[in-house]
Amino acid sequence: MARVMIADDSDAIRLVLKDILGIGDHEIVAEATDGMESVDIYCKVKPDILLLDLAMPKKDGLTVVREVMQFDSNAKIILITASDDQKIIKQCLDNGASSYISKPFDFNSVLKAITDLLAK
Repeated sequence: MARVMIADDSDAIRLVLKDILGIGDHEIVAEATDGMESVDIYCKVKPDILLLDLAMPKKDGLTVVREVMQFDSNAKIILITASDDQKIIKQCLDNGASSYISKPFDFNSVLKAITDLLAK
């Protein structure tokens, strides 16, 4: 079981992720709806894993990855993206994100990404 923070500006995506995490017996410790909130809340809560939408208001995913990694160089961040822009995904991975999941996703891909990350 992991302590997971969900950062996505979509209420529907956050709800789906909460359901998936419940199936996987993971604990949701926080939610954020924009990039600025994501960094602030991460720093307060220090979850085991951050599920981070790449495209969010106030700060984009790449900025959030950089700022979270400055605060916690051991942060485990899984990007969730509808974008197939490999350049920005690579930048996020190069800056410390652990992996990414493409939208639309299914519960197996989310749970597998978390399980794989926890095994590292």
